[in-house]
Amino acid sequence: MGYHHIAVEDIETTPERPCTRRSVSEAAGLESLGANVYDVAPGEQIPLAYHTHDEQEEVFYVSSGTLHVETPEETFEVGAEEVFVVEPDSPQRAFVPESADEPARAFVVGAPAVDDAHAYED
Repeated sequence: MGYHHIAVEDIETTPERPCTRRSVSEAAGLESLGANVYDVAPGEQIPLAYHTHDEQEEVFYVSSGTLHVETPEETFEVGAEEVFVVEPDSPQRAFVPESADEPARAFVVGAPAVDDAHAYED
């Protein structure tokens, strides 16, 4: 059996990201799912690009602020204590607009933990 009790603020941030990313998966040594905490300031986005996944399902839990998720059909506003789910082959880009009054914090889980993201263009 294995257990991990981790303070989010003790996790090193991932360099060269468009926002602050802390990998819970890496800190705990998890292999089957990706789990990250993102702090997104106004004008920042979570992904490196507007993208889609072949296999990975993603769940965004917003703990504070409002996260916007752009899709080809519309842009969703996901507020604090709300969840947004993205199925495979569903283009998306999560961000906080420059005009926002506050940052957002989101806990994002993706499974399986595969590197299957592809840039999406309309």
